[in-house]
Amino acid sequence: MSISLFANGETVSIKASNEIVIIVKSHYVKNMKRYSYTVDKYPSTFFFEEELMKHES
Repeated sequence: MSISLFANGETVSIKASNEIVIIVKSHYVKNMKRYSYTVDKYPSTFFFEEELMKHES
């Protein structure tokens, strides 16, 4: 298992839209060997690490 790039409660940006969101939950997807993240503005959608980036304040 790898280490998650983002923590729950962390503010990040969605790369495609540059929208700022907060990570609500992270989950390791074992068969894909990467993490998925649920964010506050889109609770029914998940994002993978490569779709998010750290938000610089």
